[in-house]
Order: sequence, then structure tokens, then C-alpha cells
Amino acid sequence: MEKFSSFRDPGTGIQASTYTPQERDLFATILTPIRAVVAVTRAVVIIVLISIHFVLVHVIGFICRPVPPLQNIISWIGTALLARLALYVIGFWSMPTELIVRKRGKIPENKWNPGAGDLIVSNWSSWIEVLWLAYQYNPLFVLPVANAPIAASARDASSISYTPGRKTGTGSAAISSFNRVLSSPEVIHGFRQVSLLEMIFSTGNTPSGPSSVPLRSLDGIRRSARSPIVVFPECTTSNGRGLLRFADVFNGASVPTKGYNIFLMCVRYDPPTPSQPSLSHSVPDVTLNPLRHLLQICTNLSPQSISIRQLPLSESPSSQLFIVNEVVPEPRSDVLAEVCAVLIARMGKMKRVGFGWEDKYAFLDFYRGRR
Repeated sequence: MEKFSSFRDPGTGIQASTYTPQERDLFATILTPIRAVVAVTRAVVIIVLISIHFVLVHVIGFICRPVPPLQNIISWIGTALLARLALYVIGFWSMPTELIVRKRGKIPENKWNPGAGDLIVSNWSSWIEVLWLAYQYNPLFVLPVANAPIAASARDASSISYTPGRKTGTGSAAISSFNRVLSSPEVIHGFRQVSLLEMIFSTGNTPSGPSSVPLRSLDGIRRSARSPIVVFPECTTSNGRGLLRFADVFNGASVPTKGYNIFLMCVRYDPPTPSQPSLSHSVPDVTLNPLRHLLQICTNLSPQSISIRQLPLSESPSSQLFIVNEVVPEPRSDVLAEVCAVLIARMGKMKRVGFGWEDKYAFLDFYRGRR
């Protein structure tokens, strides 16, 4: 997609923020009526499950707040159980995980069992992994809060340029590409604790600005949490082709961490095919997000697949035997964020790009402006 070539990472050539178009073939076109009926049926079931979740967690759960054990049971039924049912309806019949060991021949000593106040750190490509995390661990979800970056005009910037194709003056080389600079990282002011539904609705969007809602530090949320906390340091979704620059979300955290554990995971999806839409959701809808993406992936008539790779706790940054210099020779200000980025990229065999959520903000502004 040469019209978005200015948002191609200059170091790797990857466009990690753009949407992934789906090709069509004759067989998929013939099955369109059947696929449409299946998609609508699945979507109706998902909406029913969302309604049940809302009633159980936000109505009955609120009433049962004086009795924490009962509230926890209702929360598990309304979140973990219904999330698995929703994934099953979408087509994820089996969702195996793979434990990745950094050192060959080493047997993991610790299995994945996040507890209250522990952090689950992952890349972010879709709302599907949000559902999986809700089903597997019933965690707390947080969203970062930061000022909106100053969007520089793509035509005014001149530090980075990209010219597609051969420089012959014909074909793709004749397409004029915009020049732009990498956005500087914005300061993360704090976090908002959000519900599962709000986390799903926020998929693909960039961090919101400060509002009347009081902000909390990640450490403050962690200390009072009764379940694990999910953190997406990219602060927005990518299309899965590369790992976006991690924001400084762990400022002040030492490595190895003390008092809590860090559980690292990486999620990857197969590329789209004529019959399989892209499972990543990098471009959010302005309204009813992500309903359109839900309908698209529900048209698939074959089982869906997802790759979930996890790092053993014994090799995570919370292990007291963890050596930072073995992973990051020259750590930046947020050492934990840099370590997590390197380990997640290695687990998923992904390339890290220089673009961050600030550049995704500029891309969405450009994308919606063209439409």
C-alpha cells in the first residue's frame, strides 16, 4: 500500500500500523451468502454473551461487593467462562500455548501461574488475545494515559524518506511517497483501570489524554490488585508484522523486580488468506469498534488459529538470577520496558520497529483524513 509508505519503518521497511488487505478468489466469492449468514448468527450469539457478561459482572457483581468471595465467583463465571464461549463461537476451538526456553536443553522450573499483583506483559495485535487473557486468568486491564502527540504534517517532515520500487521513473518508482520523522516518545502520565468490555472497545486506539478520571500509577494499581494485571507496553495494536516501540510504562522499576513477578508472552496470527480475514485489528472503527472486524472474522468457515508463546518464570525479568546485560547491553531509562521488548521479540521471532504509538496516532489521523 504505497499511499501509506511514509509510515513504513525506515530501519526494517515494515508497515506495522496499517491494516492488512484481504485477497479474494472465486470460491470465497461463491460462498459469500453462506459466510454472511454464519457471520450474522455468530455475531448475534456474541452480543447475547456480552449482555450476560454485563449483567453478571456489572450488575449482580456490584450488588455482591459486600461479599468478596461471592463476587469473585460471579466475576469468574461472567468473565472467564463467557470469554471462552465467545472464542469458541468465533472459531477458536483449540488455543494451545507454547513455552519458549531461551537456553536450549534447559527444562523450565516454573509454570505460568500469575497471582494477585503480578504483571502479564504482552504485545498487542487484536481484541482476541484480550478475550483469551480474560478466559485464562481473569485479570485486571489497564490503559495508559498520555497527551496527544503533536501531529506533524507528513509532507513537511524531511528526516526520513522512502521511495518504493526501482528508481527508473516508471511503475512503483513513479509514486511519490511522503517524508516524515519518527515521533518522539510521549510521557505516560498514569493508568486507568478498565473493564473487559472497555478494553475490547479500545482495541486499536491510542492512549487517551488526561481527564476528570483520577490516574493511578501502575505500581499503585498492582499493590491493591486481587488478580494479575495485563500491560500492553506498545499502548496500541499493530498488524502483527512487527513489534512497536515500547513506551516507558515501568519507569522506576528495577530489574530483577522485587515483590511481584513478570510473565511475558507473545501473540501471533497467521497472515490473511482469501477465505481467512486478518485476525489482527490495527485500525479501529470510529463507532461500534470492533463490530466490523468481528463480522469479518466470523465469515471464516474453518477453525481459527492463534500462536501464544510464553516465557518461563525462571527466565523472566522477575527471576533473581536474571542478568540485564545478557539481554540489553545498553539499557535505556526504562530498563524493564526494554528488557520486555527484547524478550518478546525473540519469543515471537518478530522484528522491532522504531515507530511507537505516537506514530500510530499520526497514521490514524492521516488515514481518517483521506477517507
